[in-house]
Amino acid sequence: MAASLRLPLLVAVLVAAVLAVTQAEPWMKTPVLLALANGMAVAGVIVLVRAGQVSFGHALYACLSGYAVAFAGRAWHLDALLLIALGTVAAAGAGALIGLFMVRYRGIFFGMLNLAFSMVLFSVLGKFGGVTGGTDGLRFDRPTFGGVQLEREGFETALLVLALGLAVAVGWLVMRYFASVNGQALAAIKTNETRLEYLGISAKRVFWGGYVLSATLCGLGGSVFALTQGLVTPEMGYWVRSGEIVFIAILGGSGHALGAFIGAFVFEFVKLYAAALLTGAWQMVLGLVLIVMVFVAPTGIFGLFEKKLRARRASGGAA
Repeated sequence: MAASLRLPLLVAVLVAAVLAVTQAEPWMKTPVLLALANGMAVAGVIVLVRAGQVSFGHALYACLSGYAVAFAGRAWHLDALLLIALGTVAAAGAGALIGLFMVRYRGIFFGMLNLAFSMVLFSVLGKFGGVTGGTDGLRFDRPTFGGVQLEREGFETALLVLALGLAVAVGWLVMRYFASVNGQALAAIKTNETRLEYLGISAKRVFWGGYVLSATLCGLGGSVFALTQGLVTPEMGYWVRSGEIVFIAILGGSGHALGAFIGAFVFEFVKLYAAALLTGAWQMVLGLVLIVMVFVAPTGIFGLFEKKLRARRASGGAA
């Protein structure tokens, strides 16, 4: 029982630490919000990793949701809560439609076809500048939050509290999904898809459900990202962004949803300080971090924590 309580306690401590640090250092609200947004998107990619598939184009859904937020914010001046919901639904709808096609493929074909879809969107957003703002993107005014017009500092604080709540909810949802029948069937796609079909379970249907959930979580992260920046650009859907999401999944560990957020925080702050200290070589620093993690902790940062937790459980059982 004590071991089972450690993880929720760790999450509570991390949430409290984030709130305390951002209140003491207000400038950190923006990078923390970006890390939380990335973490939600990475949680979506982890769902696909559960099935043994890696997408190199899932920034597509974060980009779609971000532009949905921008268009709705500019046209209808909706509340921030409604904008987040709208962006997430837009990504889920796109994922449901594209997923009907994507569930037919596995391995490198799956990864590259996702990349192709994301690059099509990137090109369209860049070419139709009269509607999308082109490479400059779209800027929109800061919306109300819960019906209240807030100044920038108040808005960032409210958005941060909401994002933390959403991050906890996303982590809980992903782990509940992994423990469900559909989640277990999704894992079976990785190990033995043929046997899954012999049991009378449609692998395509199960994978489609996981794909839609993945797109939805990426869309949720994209909505929070757009509201944090107040600006969306085609770069949100570029292949580099998709690569960063996969990078974070490897860095944090794909075995647990918490790994997505740990990896996102480490990535965001390593990138922040590396870009400040080594302006022209921060990508090299991130690359070195990834190389070290692959050799030292192949299962990611959370994998190290999980390994120690299992060792303590084993020693406790032996005692």
